Amino acid sequence: MAPEITRLHHVGHVVRDMPAALALYRRLGFALPGPSYPAMAPHDGGALEPFGAANTHADFAQDFIELVTVVDARGVGSRVPADARLVPLNAPAAAMPLLMERINTTSANLSACLDRYEGLHILMFSSPDIEATAARLTNSGVKHGGINTVRRPVGPQVEVVRYLEIDGVRPGVEAEGRIGVVADLDRGIQSSRAVEHPNGAVGLVDATLCIADFELDAVRTRYEAYLDRTPTDNGHGYVFDLGEATLTLVPASGLAEDLPGQQPPALPALVAYTVAVRDLAATKNLLQANEVPLRRAASGELFVPATAAIGTVIAFR
Repeated sequence: MAPEITRLHHVGHVVRDMPAALALYRRLGFALPGPSYPAMAPHDGGALEPFGAANTHADFAQDFIELVTVVDARGVGSRVPADARLVPLNAPAAAMPLLMERINTTSANLSACLDRYEGLHILMFSSPDIEATAARLTNSGVKHGGINTVRRPVGPQVEVVRYLEIDGVRPGVEAEGRIGVVADLDRGIQSSRAVEHPNGAVGLVDATLCIADFELDAVRTRYEAYLDRTPTDNGHGYVFDLGEATLTLVPASGLAEDLPGQQPPALPALVAYTVAVRDLAATKNLLQANEVPLRRAASGELFVPATAAIGTVIAFR
């Protein structure tokens, strides 16, 4: 049988300062709406206060880039953008404890990610049959938290999001971050979100994971089980062909060869993602006009170095 995972669903860039990150992404030519913050009033009649994890998306037809921050007691993520949307937490009383537990767990995991480094920490794959994926992972001995279901309004429609997170160093988190699988996006709903990005971006085509050299084969084996695929050896690392995107595994010793001048912030680390654009020359012109520093990858792709993009390389193909 053909593997059921066919593309990247989204990557998540976790940041401390959402207003600064929004400004960066808009300067890079991505169109992002104001972020959504879950909010509650501390007492009856009080003003709503943001808490937990806040996010926004650069949406494409079949996938997206997520920009995420966490509001916690240490003040991380406390700067709320002027165009943010506070979303009151509404749920039946019986469901509220579980909802709060999930929000608190997500916030704790994001805070732990930020303690490692600011950058890319979320990698989600897309499956048209999430039940089949969950069963295959279980049968392969891959631990995960089971399928979660979230329903949220999108205009007059209700979007149903079904996903699972792989358990690694702790529940819901692998050593390199939050890794999981999400049911394919509803194309009708996603088409209402997808916009024309000034930089011409149309979709995610690669995520790159950097690994200590001595762990490369072990991580390759782990992702073979996640993705039900054997990767191609590209000479110093591995490439998983997902059909409509790739996952690249690169040893730490080879990162600077692929992406000149780049060093991993930690090991293992999700160090880069690549988006396809309609016209690379037009993208380059926009970035240069916005005074964004650019480098040339070994593949010939343009990329923004991690030092200029809050801890992650952003490449354009």
